[in-house]
Amino acid sequence: MVVEDDEDLLVAVSAELRAAGLDVVAVADLAGAARVPPPLACAVFDRMLPDGDAITHVHQRRQEGWAVPVLFLTARDTLADRVDGFAHGGDDYLVKPFAPGELTARVLALCRRAGAGRPSILRHADLEVDCARREVRRGGVLLTLSGKEFAVLEYLAARPEQAVPRADLLEHCWDAEADPMANVVDVVVRRLRRKLREPELIHTVRGVGYRLAAS
Repeated sequence: MVVEDDEDLLVAVSAELRAAGLDVVAVADLAGAARVPPPLACAVFDRMLPDGDAITHVHQRRQEGWAVPVLFLTARDTLADRVDGFAHGGDDYLVKPFAPGELTARVLALCRRAGAGRPSILRHADLEVDCARREVRRGGVLLTLSGKEFAVLEYLAARPEQAVPRADLLEHCWDAEADPMANVVDVVVRRLRRKLREPELIHTVRGVGYRLAAS
């Protein structure tokens, strides 16, 4: 989850994290953050939001037993600000302006710490998706996938046997500016099928999207 009231920054950060293969829920205020259902692997909060200081929000949720790792992403850069962030339940603190690569690395580290609510290695039939190493093997053979191919396959592998709508794949594996009418999902799935080889693992669910299944 990314909580940021600057719309341009929210779009940019969300796109950066999606490009790293993460599912991202983007919200603009604390009220929106409170409505996001579990499970969450990590939460990134701007501090000064339209409805309050995020450290107060996080501190209150920590008292209620909320255990999601939190990174504060903020322009407040004094030592006192950093200490305050950690004291109120933050697990990491990154000051704006920041390097996108550093943000991604820190978020991935927090997600690994949380376990992401699922195994770090997803297995289905003879397919193995290593989420931590970002590696995929089929029948023990290491495959070379692009970032988008890995993101789509990981999303499907986390939901085996389920019909996953194209809209869900577009939302979670592409940035917010992706054209919902474009066939980018179908193109990536075609490439994945070719790389995964036979027998087919990704099946078309007519009128819906795709399903990962051994048959």
